[in-house]
This record gives sequence, C-alpha cells and structure tokens, in this order.
Amino acid sequence: MAMAALRREGRRFAPLISPHPMAAIRSSIVPAEEQAPLGVRSISTQIVRNRMKSVKNIQKITKAMKMVAASKLRAIQAKAENSRGLWQPFTALLGDTPSVQVKKDVIVTISSDKGLCGGINSTSVKISKALNKLNSGPDKETKYVILGEKAKAQLIRDSKKDIVLVLTELQKNPLNYTQVSVLADDILKNVEFDALRIIFNKFQSVVAFLPTVSTVLSPETVEREAESGGKLGELDSYEIEGGETKSEILQNLAEFQFSCVLFNAVLENACSEQGARMSAMDSSSRNAGEMLDRLTLTYNRTRQASITTELIEIISGASALEG
Repeated sequence: MAMAALRREGRRFAPLISPHPMAAIRSSIVPAEEQAPLGVRSISTQIVRNRMKSVKNIQKITKAMKMVAASKLRAIQAKAENSRGLWQPFTALLGDTPSVQVKKDVIVTISSDKGLCGGINSTSVKISKALNKLNSGPDKETKYVILGEKAKAQLIRDSKKDIVLVLTELQKNPLNYTQVSVLADDILKNVEFDALRIIFNKFQSVVAFLPTVSTVLSPETVEREAESGGKLGELDSYEIEGGETKSEILQNLAEFQFSCVLFNAVLENACSEQGARMSAMDSSSRNAGEMLDRLTLTYNRTRQASITTELIEIISGASALEG
C-alpha cells in the first residue's frame, strides 16, 4: 500500500520537479486556455505544501514498516537457525535427489501472504513454473500445492487446473512445529505423489536470500531407488529392529522427513520475507526523502517567484502613481 501510494505521488510530482518549476506548476494546474502570461501570479504554494505533507506521511509509514519487519525478523531468525538441525540427518541418510525422475511430481511453492517484500514471491513462482516445465512429459503428471496468497495469485492465472491444494495465513499465529506438522499431514492426505519438490527462499542475510528446492521422495520411490542401487543403495546396509517392516519404516520416515523439511522451509521463507521487506521499506524511505528534497526546492522557488512578482507589482504601481 505504501509503495503504491509513493508511486502515485511520484507521478503527481513529476510535473512539479522540472527545470522550470513555475511553468510546470501552471501547466499542470490551470488549463492552457485559462493560463495567465508567465510572470503573473496564478498559483498558491498551498498545493506544493499539501504534496510535501503527503510524502512525509508516506515516509513515516515506510519507516514504521521497516522497524516492524526488523522486530519480526529477530523473532523468527533464531527458530529458523535451530530448525536446520531437523532435516540435516535425513539428508545424510536419504540424500537430496532433485534429479530423480518420477511419474507424479508435486511442487510445494512457499510464498508470503502479504506483499511489499521485493521479488521473493516472484522468484519462487518462476522456479515452480520452470520445474513444472522441466518435469513435464507424456507419461508424467505435475501438480501444485501452494502456501501463501502471493503464489496463489500468480499461479492461478495459467495453472489453475494443476493446483490441488492452497493453504494461506500461515503466519497469522507464531510458527511452531505442531502447526506445520498438521499442514504437512493435510498435504500428505490430499495429494498422491512420487516426489515432493519444496520451493522456498533460504535466508542468508537481511539483503540476500537463496532460492532453494528440497526433494522428499515417497516410500515406494525410496525403496525402488534403493533396490536399483542408485544414490539410496546404502539403505539396505542398515538393520531393522522391532516388528515393523521396511515399508512401514520408510512410510514413517518419509512423513517425518516431509514435516521437518516443510517446517524449516516455512521459517526460512518467513525470514527472507521480513529481510526483503526491511530492504524494500528502507529504499522507499530514501526515495521519499529525495522526493521531499526536490519538492522543498520547488516550494522555495515557487514562493520566491511569488514574492518577486508581488514586489514588481508594488514597484510598478508606485511608479505609475508618481508618473
């Protein structure tokens, strides 16, 4: 909202900020047929003051949004860093095999529910579309599971028939593993898959994030890959204790792996969102400051021109009376 308002103000300010401010102001306010000759007072500085006040209000909003984003980032960052230890053992055991070819792919695209955070949502959507195109084929099926309003708004335009599940308002309450595990359970119940491709933005710093794809294979795919002696061939070297079969263990392992990876992905994306929002609001505040400086210069020139015009009128009137 703040950035849109700032852009609107920028379009309105364009006629004012010019090499000839008086002529620009007169042409933007008064119709051509009603304009007085140049040098004749025809506009008040009140319009410029109103616009300066509007830009100041926008600048206050963007600065406040930056501080709110910084506060949220500090709260989420520690959770995201701690959650990285959940999925790393699964990567060591099962590996991360994005190149595995399967018939049923499900792309889980994670985005934010709100905007004003740069291009992190567009990046996730672009990678999702590219991954869909890469894995497409005559005997293959690719579906979308969307987390967040922004990805939904973009993907629903040209991939509406491929969307099987949409989940929003993830950050309405503080994120925790219980909440995310319930979401993971809903996804597993409503979607048939051979591989889940989770797309999110991994947090690196306030000004940098890394688009990431994590792959979670179904138990059947893991067992097939292990039997074929691929990257998962080492699974057969482990001994199974207890009364559970290998298929049951792989089923439980796949479900737990997906919930852990999804929990980390949601937290990493939330950190990236707040960091991007901080950068965007900082840039907007600087732009508002620069616009305010130009408007102040225009206001001073306009006021000085008005004063000069009044002095000329007074002097001319006095000279006429004396003559």
